[in-house]
Amino acid sequence: QVQLVESGGGLVQPGGSLRLSCAASGMLFSIYAMAWYRQAPGKQRELVAAITSGGNTNYADSVKGRFTISRNNAKNTMYLQMNSLKPEDTAVYYCNGGPTISRYNYSYWGEGTRVTVSS
Repeated sequence: QVQLVESGGGLVQPGGSLRLSCAASGMLFSIYAMAWYRQAPGKQRELVAAITSGGNTNYADSVKGRFTISRNNAKNTMYLQMNSLKPEDTAVYYCNGGPTISRYNYSYWGEGTRVTVSS
């Protein structure tokens, strides 16, 4: 079974940092593009960042310069380093990866990890 498991979410103050991890199993991790999505309360799920198998990255304008997506293929793990966090970053963050359905849209999803940015 393919599994994507997120971790690292929690409560952080505005201006603080968190690092999210997505551990993949049951798939050939190194050959697939991966992405982070998020869904805030009452809002649609949106793309945060994506990374190709070769390490090329793309970011939503709202997080550009603050977030960094990366991957460690030897560990079958993708990361999202989040700095200078804002209350509007509060959301459940989801790992997405595997065979491509369409641009920035891949076959498998994790269950999500919650990030709350608040004083």
